Amino acid sequence: MTEWVDECARLTQPDRIHWCDGSDDEYRRLLAEMLRDGTLLQLDKDKHPDSYLHRSHPSDVARSENLTFICTEQKEDAGPTNNWMAPQEALDKMTPLFRGAMKGRTMYVVPYLMGPVGSKYSRMGIELTDSAYVAASLKIMTRMGKVALDHLAGGDAFVRGLHSLGDLNPDRRFVMHFPERNLIWSVGSGYGGNALLPKKCFALRIGSWLARQQGWLAEHMLILGLEDPEGRVTYIAAAFPSACGKTNLAMLVPPAS
Repeated sequence: MTEWVDECARLTQPDRIHWCDGSDDEYRRLLAEMLRDGTLLQLDKDKHPDSYLHRSHPSDVARSENLTFICTEQKEDAGPTNNWMAPQEALDKMTPLFRGAMKGRTMYVVPYLMGPVGSKYSRMGIELTDSAYVAASLKIMTRMGKVALDHLAGGDAFVRGLHSLGDLNPDRRFVMHFPERNLIWSVGSGYGGNALLPKKCFALRIGSWLARQQGWLAEHMLILGLEDPEGRVTYIAAAFPSACGKTNLAMLVPPAS
């Protein structure tokens, strides 16, 4: 793991490297940092306590499906509905875009766990990103930090994700998936679906590959059981638009009351 982080740092050349521990104190520091530099705007503290506005660039407001590729050795393995690019071609295209992309920035090393702690169905990933917004968002939508490293227990069964905002130029924006390498590279976008790699990139695209290899199913749906005060459980299976809160709802831990 550390060798891969070092390799990516040599390529992207960040000024600083921060290993995220997933603590509440760290999350508050990330928020304070983004409030200071204008990445976040605080909403009315009385009407919307602990709520913030994050604006993406006007050219960066949706998933870049036309710039998203599945880079399998065999084209047919990418599936009939995905764009395909040969792995070496993709690496040759992306490497110059990542070279020095994090100069003057912090690289956040974000270990995360997709699923319940201790579950054999949970999956582990690490995202390297120069976006504090991404690091803070992963604190909300995954089990992030030490709990994920504990789940990994020194092994190497995790999906590797490298993300940089780059210069946000749409002409230098790509999202590449390398299923045979458990690897995702994303550059040039800060929008959720392109930058929060556990979402579409891992949970659906790489997840579909892992599911086929391991005999399970990956589907971009919300499956949720809601228990009312009388103990009746209602199950919901839903597909909603981007950024409507599927992931956050699925990760919600209700109060004990």
